[in-house]
Amino acid sequence: MLSDQQQRLVETLVQSGRYQNASEVLRDGLRLIEERERLQAAKLAALRQAARKGWTDVSAGRYVDVADDQLEEFVGQLGRRAAQPAKTLG
Repeated sequence: MLSDQQQRLVETLVQSGRYQNASEVLRDGLRLIEERERLQAAKLAALRQAARKGWTDVSAGRYVDVADDQLEEFVGQLGRRAAQPAKTLG
């Protein structure tokens, strides 16, 4: 069951001509939810892959030890390096 606010939104969308009826509004909403779920799953898979690569690199000794007082500068350098290719492409 829809709340009063949700019902008003559905009615507004139908009255605007964007949708022919409430079923179209709800189907579109479900499509958006499905798309959000796919994107979240893809992000999670990418994070898991990055974590596996990170642990593999650590196990192989491919890492840099950074002192606490240098961490902010180190992260800034990583950000600048990551942004460079984007700037040259854009």
